[in-house]
Amino acid sequence: MDVKTPLEMLYHWEARKPNTVFLRQPIDGVFHELTWKQTADQVRRIASALIAQNYEQGSHIAIFSKNCAEWFIADLAIMMAGHVSVPIYATAGQETIRYILNHSNCKAIFIGKLDDTQNQCAAIADDVVRFAFPYGDIPARYRWHELLQQQPMGSSPVPDKKEVMSIIYTSGSTGNPKGVINTFESYGWSCQTLAASLDATADDKLLSYLPLAHITERVYVEGASLYIGCNVSFVESLDTFVDDLKAVAPTLFISVPRLWTRFQMGVLAKIPPHKLNRLLSIPILKNIVAKKIRKQLGFENVRIFGSGSAPISPATLHWYQKIGINISEGWGMSENNGLGTLSFPFRSDKVGCIGRPYEGVNLRISDEGEIQLKGPCVMTEYYLEPEKTAEAFTDDGWLKTGDKGEIDSDGYVRITGRLKDIFKTAKGKYVTPVPIEALLMENPLIEQICVTGSNLKQPVALLVLTPEAKVHNASHINTSLERTLKQVNQRLESHAVLDHLIVVQDSWTTDNGLLTPTLKVKRHLIEAKYQSLLQKSYQRPVVFQGKDVSIAENEPEYSVDSND
Repeated sequence: MDVKTPLEMLYHWEARKPNTVFLRQPIDGVFHELTWKQTADQVRRIASALIAQNYEQGSHIAIFSKNCAEWFIADLAIMMAGHVSVPIYATAGQETIRYILNHSNCKAIFIGKLDDTQNQCAAIADDVVRFAFPYGDIPARYRWHELLQQQPMGSSPVPDKKEVMSIIYTSGSTGNPKGVINTFESYGWSCQTLAASLDATADDKLLSYLPLAHITERVYVEGASLYIGCNVSFVESLDTFVDDLKAVAPTLFISVPRLWTRFQMGVLAKIPPHKLNRLLSIPILKNIVAKKIRKQLGFENVRIFGSGSAPISPATLHWYQKIGINISEGWGMSENNGLGTLSFPFRSDKVGCIGRPYEGVNLRISDEGEIQLKGPCVMTEYYLEPEKTAEAFTDDGWLKTGDKGEIDSDGYVRITGRLKDIFKTAKGKYVTPVPIEALLMENPLIEQICVTGSNLKQPVALLVLTPEAKVHNASHINTSLERTLKQVNQRLESHAVLDHLIVVQDSWTTDNGLLTPTLKVKRHLIEAKYQSLLQKSYQRPVVFQGKDVSIAENEPEYSVDSND
């Protein structure tokens, strides 16, 4: 494959269709559009501004912002100026910000939309030069409009494909984030392979809202737009998400399991499950009802739906299938540019699988059941961490993913758990939590789940209820959860049977540090937070933390006190 860099794709569309819209940024409810020519012009001006700083070639420059058009432009400008981009999650706390900037030795940082700008920016050292995107009162030396006053670069440099393009820091679910080094070749190959694998054209429309600091959005949205030549719209804020989604009417849409569950709960809050099931069972009404739901969600024009980042319940996928939304699962990681497997085109008989390897990606299952990869998409190393790099690869050069899996006769892969998540009970038996969690998530009252049990006689499950669950009384919730627990336990081997479910009061979020920026649970922190609850003995199969009036006011025997 003749791998093209992102800059070459920018130049291609700049020349091929200069007046076609590429980026659409909402500001105060109005979408402001940039054509390919206008985008390239801004990239050239920002690149000139960076060159004027006289940084050594290959210097590291951070991007710290929620998704916006300027994120794309800064990313491409950093490449054009001959430097290396270092994205930071917009939800990152001070400790993470300091760690990444220090570890990567960033010379400068682009700062944009953040939820706690002043507090987060306080973590940026004074010697790191700040460039501000045009949003709010951002403490910075250079403003965006000032950078755009630079004369645009007249040349169109093409970097060596072996050069480092970006350092992608992992979300840090088990400790300090690791810096994944991606070259122009690995990123370009991944984007080109993705573009060739999808039934997508330049007429497609994308919506960028998942974190661009994560490899999925970086490849599947930013990369796809550059290599397919389609336009990208952004979300103005969380409050405007639904309106922006409907206004954009994307044709390709990717989300993560937790958000797919939230979309589902939003529908069921308006139409009770029994009523919806009855309507969908009537042939003459089924298509009308399903189409109306898709339109209300903003999915009226979507042709390809995707889900990734974490396992999604097969029950959720089957529910969406009933309303005409066929969600294809994908699997990958930062270490392989997010390009592992894909279940596209959608196949109902393969729900629960993460798909087949992309063309050019080799996959095998080790003797221990681990999924291992080889291919042009794989990283070169972890930045400044040779020991961790060595640990990430087998002696014969395959990437160790840490995921356990199996391959069926059609080449479809199924995840069976995470090696590092496996725990041992007090009986000396090993338990893999992910498959159990997937079974529990079939209950629509459950939003978040963490099965644990190190040194306990039997595993237990900590769970967070959906906001919609609070409209139900304690008896209904308890009965529903007990039924789910019984059904799940009937499908488990004796050593994996859950002793009880513990409903906790507070949601797990990125703000309280219990979720990664990609919405994965930080198991070790959740287990530590609820250690006192986990060590208690309970008579009932379902117990509730604290004295949550909306759930347990009339059921005090269901509640447990906690000082957490």
